[in-house]
Amino acid sequence: MNAAPQPSQSAALEHFWMPYTNNIAFKRSPKMIASAQGMYYTTVEGKKVLDGLATLWCVNAGHCRPKIVEAIRKQAGVLDYASSFSVGHPLPFEVARRIAELAPEDMDHVFFVNSGSEAVDTALKIALAYHRLKGSGTRTRLIGRERGYHGVNFGGISVGGVSANRKAYGVMLPGVDHLRHTHDPARSAFSRGQPAAGAEFADELENRIIPLHDASNIAAVIVEPVSGAGGVLIPPQGYLQRLRQICDKHGILLIFDEVITGYGRLGKPFASEYFGVTPDLITFAKGITSGTVPMAGVIVKRDIYDTFTQAAGSGVDFFHGYTYSGHPLASAAALATLDTYAEEGLLTRAQTLAADFENGVHSFKGLPHVIDCRNLGLIGAIEFAPRAGAPGARALEVFNQCWDRGVFVRPIGDNIAFCPPLIAEKKHLEEMFGVAMEVVRELK
Repeated sequence: MNAAPQPSQSAALEHFWMPYTNNIAFKRSPKMIASAQGMYYTTVEGKKVLDGLATLWCVNAGHCRPKIVEAIRKQAGVLDYASSFSVGHPLPFEVARRIAELAPEDMDHVFFVNSGSEAVDTALKIALAYHRLKGSGTRTRLIGRERGYHGVNFGGISVGGVSANRKAYGVMLPGVDHLRHTHDPARSAFSRGQPAAGAEFADELENRIIPLHDASNIAAVIVEPVSGAGGVLIPPQGYLQRLRQICDKHGILLIFDEVITGYGRLGKPFASEYFGVTPDLITFAKGITSGTVPMAGVIVKRDIYDTFTQAAGSGVDFFHGYTYSGHPLASAAALATLDTYAEEGLLTRAQTLAADFENGVHSFKGLPHVIDCRNLGLIGAIEFAPRAGAPGARALEVFNQCWDRGVFVRPIGDNIAFCPPLIAEKKHLEEMFGVAMEVVRELK
C-alpha cells in the first residue's frame, strides 16, 4: 500500500495564522526553530543561531534550563490544573511571596494573569475600581504615552501609542489621553545610558493633561520605565521621578509596565528599583518564567489591596480573573526560574555586562545610515535613517541578514533592538554585535 502523499512545505504551514508576521512572506521562506539550549537556537536545518533578543524580551535565564524544565515536567504529573476561583493550591501563594520579596517596599500583593496584555488591562481595571471604592468615581480617564507599548488587548492599545496597533481597529477605549514620548534626537542622540536632557517632558502631565481633564477625572498614568517595542526609548534623567511627584500631588495612580524591564534586565529585579521610583502598580510577565510557560501579573501596594478587601465584606472583592490565573505549571516554572535567578545571580548580572554591552551598541556610531544608538542595562537599539519611500526597510534587511549569518535581533520600525539573555558572556556580545556590524557595514 502506498504511503499517503506528504504536503508541500507551503501547504504544511498554511493553517497557522502567525501573530505580528507577514504570513505570505514567512511561508515562502520560513525561519523555523527546532530546539534551543542556553544562548542558542538550532534551526530545522541544523544551523545555530544566537538569541540576541531573549527571543521576545522573555528568556532571561536562557533556553531549556534544567531546573525549570524538570519543575514543569514534575508538576505536570502531580497537579495539572486547579482553579484560583475560591479554591487554591500552594504554588501561586509561594510565587507571590517570592515576588513580593523582590518588589519595592510596600508592594506586597500580586494578582496573577497569563500575559503582559492581560496584566495591563488588569492594572487599568484595578486603578478604575480603586478610585470608585475610595469615593472618587469621576476618576475614569487613563493617560498613556506616545510610542508606548502595553500589549494588544483593547485597554493596552488604547493607552499605548504604537500607531500601527491603533490604526488597524479604529475604535479605542474612550477617555484616554497621551503624554508625548521622550525621544529627543536633536538633543540626545547617541546618549550613553539615560539622556541628560528631557526631564521636563513629564511636566506636560501638569501643564496640559491635568488642566484639560482636571485631576479629579484622571485615574492613572501608565508608562514603561524603558520603552521596548516602541523602539527602545530610554527615559531622560529625572523624568520618572518628576512623573511620580506630579501623580502624588494630584492623587493619580502611577503604573509601571515592567513586562520587559522586570526580572533583571537593568541589573535590578525591577526597573523601579533601578530608577529609585516606586509606582503604585507594576505589571510583569515574560521573565517571571523565562518564557517557558505563560504567566504574568500585577504587583500592587498594600493600600490598594486593603481597599478592595475591606470594602468587600463577605463578597467577592475584585470581579476579575482568568481561568488560568496562578496555573500550577506556570507557578512551578516561576519558582524554578526565581531559584535559577537567585543561584546564578542573574537579577544583578546586567550590572557586570552593562559596560561591554553599551560599548557594543555604540560601536555602530558613525556607520552609514545609523542616526542613533541607545542603551540601558542589557537593552539597546540602533536606529537607521529611513530609506526614501520604504520606512523600516533597512532594519528588516538587517534582521534577515543577521538571521542568515546566525544571530537573531529584532526590527522595530527603523530600529534594531538587542536584548540578550542574562546568562550572556562577553564572547556572546562580541558575536552578536560583530555579526550585526558586518551586516550594517554592507547596508545600502
